Amino acid sequence: MNQSLVLSAILFFYLNTYLWSQNKYFEISTVAFYNLENLFDTKDDPTTFDEAYTPNGSKLWDNKKLDLKLENLSKVISQIGKATTKQAPALLGVAEVENLEVLQQLVDHPNLSNINYGIVHFNSPDRRGIDVALLYDRLRFRVTNTQKHELFLKDHLGNRVYTRDLLCVSGYLGNNLLYCIVNHWPSRRGGTKKSEYKRIKAAKLAHRVIDSIYKLTTNANIIVMGDFNDDPTNKSLKEYIGCYNITKASKGSFLHNPMSKMKKKGLGTLAYRDKWNIFDQLLFSKSMLDSTGLQLYQTHIYNPKYLISSSGKYKGYPKRSTDNEVGYSDHFPVYSYLINECIDPN
Repeated sequence: MNQSLVLSAILFFYLNTYLWSQNKYFEISTVAFYNLENLFDTKDDPTTFDEAYTPNGSKLWDNKKLDLKLENLSKVISQIGKATTKQAPALLGVAEVENLEVLQQLVDHPNLSNINYGIVHFNSPDRRGIDVALLYDRLRFRVTNTQKHELFLKDHLGNRVYTRDLLCVSGYLGNNLLYCIVNHWPSRRGGTKKSEYKRIKAAKLAHRVIDSIYKLTTNANIIVMGDFNDDPTNKSLKEYIGCYNITKASKGSFLHNPMSKMKKKGLGTLAYRDKWNIFDQLLFSKSMLDSTGLQLYQTHIYNPKYLISSSGKYKGYPKRSTDNEVGYSDHFPVYSYLINECIDPN
């Protein structure tokens, strides 16, 4: 039995023992985020730079490759957290998707078709045509509101830089109102320091959205998820959103970042030149650390062996797509277990 199965068995035993001993009943759900690494259809969109992902483009991206990509991604999504919850994620934020049509193909795949996933997606002004979205299990999450927030950036010459929108979705997970904010912050292209101002602007936008939620609901349940293109230790997350590795409530509208400890242990969700980064993160409002209501239980990186390259240039890294092979993604998914006290099912 591999390590992940052992940990899942221990968690399942612990939860059942704890619930029985306390004479309480809890629902457990998985929420996750996954950068899908260039999930494009095969058609050329004349308004974006997607030519590489067409049959005659540099990637020779045809229906056969797209079908294999959908097979691979749907397999991963169906398994995230399943060893413990016996279900696929109730909520899944995704990044690097071209449009609603290709997302619909993903959720309609036989690996996921029994889950009845709904999709929240808006087209963004990103020059490559990639967006963020939220997939949700219609039987477990009821959407009440959706909104996109455009990130306005300019380069050093004052020209507009077009990038991904921030997506905010509110709804009920069981009887609990939950806000999910899905992000894909600007990349480090051009250098980490030179591009830092873009991610700080993205962090400020996310902070404004969080503040607007708190004005509506002081003790709101908020999950901020995404590919931040920064680690938990970087300024954008530490100073401009206010993420800390803490376990109890304190003053201020901070966010708890459970990925901080993982970073200190040398873990990562993607690798570059033999260095691991945790750009993919799940952040939680302080209300989700309390002893009542919807509670954060554990957070993990989903990195089973089949998601890791066993040879070649990217040996030991996430098994990405290359010119010769359709893989999964150059990022590992991240996921958290949420628990909530419920009525005795008997």
